[in-house]
Formats: sequence, C-alpha cells, structure tokens
Amino acid sequence: MAQIKNLEGLTTDDINRELSQGAKFIVFPYCISIIVMTFRRNSDIYFIKAGEPAVVRGLSFTALSLFLGWWGIPWGPIYTIGSLYTNLTGGKDITQEVLNSMNAANNTAATQEQGGLVNL
Repeated sequence: MAQIKNLEGLTTDDINRELSQGAKFIVFPYCISIIVMTFRRNSDIYFIKAGEPAVVRGLSFTALSLFLGWWGIPWGPIYTIGSLYTNLTGGKDITQEVLNSMNAANNTAATQEQGGLVNL
C-alpha cells in the first residue's frame, strides 16, 4: 500500500473518530508530458480530516499538471484536463479501498497469530 500522509500523532481511535465525522482518504492525480510520452500518476494517499478542504492539499499536484501535463500529444491535454477536474473537485476518494486493505491486513495478521498458537 502507498504511504498515507497526514496521520502523524493520530491513534487508531482518533482515525476511526475522524472517519465517522466525515474524514476521507484521498489521492490526487497528476500528469507530466514529454512531447510524445505522457505519464499519469497518483499522489501518495492523504488523510483529509472532516472539515479540512481537500482542494488545498491537492494544489501542488494541480499546478504540476497545469504546467507540465499539456505537452504530450494526444494524451497530454486529455489527462491534464481530467487531473485538473479531479483535483479541483477534491481529489479521488479512496476511503473504502484503504479500509478494505487495512481490514484484509488485520485479518491476515490475526489468522497467522491463530495459526501460530495452534501449532504450539
């Protein structure tokens, strides 16, 4: 899983409380083009607390796409417009995917612990 930013100093209980109040896990797409090659990528995952404007967190990725995304033909303009739209509307919400991944990791760890206890 990608690194999750903006979680510093938060406990699991803090994160769950924030999520119940409307916090989200967001990625911001960006686009970089070099003449005939266009690269479309996502940022690391950002934890956006309830009430915090996600658009502000994505401004650097918006600027990156705005200045470096257009130059590839034909996908540069297409991907750049998509990235700008997504970032200016708050990024891509991947909260459910992150929670599913965390639950799967916790289930795997619990299964391994139980398996270890049975083998003793």
